[in-house]
Amino acid sequence: MARKVLIVEDDGNIAELLHLYLEKESFETAVAGDGGKGVELFQSFHPDLVLLDLMLPVMDGWEVCRRIREESKTPVIMLTAKGELSDKVTGLEMGADDYIVKPFEMKEVLARIHAVLRRFNGGEGAAKHLTFDNLSIDLDSYELVVRGKRVDTPPKELELLFHLASSPNRVFTRNQLLDEVWGFDYFGDSRTVDVHVKRLREKLEGASDQWRLKTVWGVGYKFEVAPE
Repeated sequence: MARKVLIVEDDGNIAELLHLYLEKESFETAVAGDGGKGVELFQSFHPDLVLLDLMLPVMDGWEVCRRIREESKTPVIMLTAKGELSDKVTGLEMGADDYIVKPFEMKEVLARIHAVLRRFNGGEGAAKHLTFDNLSIDLDSYELVVRGKRVDTPPKELELLFHLASSPNRVFTRNQLLDEVWGFDYFGDSRTVDVHVKRLREKLEGASDQWRLKTVWGVGYKFEVAPE
């Protein structure tokens, strides 16, 4: 069965280019020209992934992403001409899985789509549930439980925490995390990782003295577990 991609883009030329290229690559697509229609199509088309422009009429991409996240963990890749870090941070904090700045190459878009879908679906047979003191990370249900309470967490934040916690006390560079968690030789700023770690720390603060997300200055991050 063909994977389904919803394209929410008000520039007709870009939308048509994405549609034709993805159909050629055996994806099934639907196109919405404004944010309101995008939300409607998301609910009826049930896509496997959303390509979402940021500057849209009726409802902007941030609000569309927020609406999607209220009901689904479906991967979202934002497409926008706005390349400032603050815009990237806003999109990532709202749960976007990736961020591509226009103009872009179609081969890059396709690679990002495959990478995000691969990360979202995960490897068959791989462990997808980790538990530590006062902490449960479940990639099957995409749930984070801290001190017995479920904490709403964007998919990429959860995947980053799971990746770090899967290798306790191992130090990862920012570039390693971008490559291994985002699943692609990421073209974005490595500060993307810092944004996600900051948000995770806010959710995990004070949960346990047996583990922590630690910054290794000049290198990267690790999920540090105290010796037994």
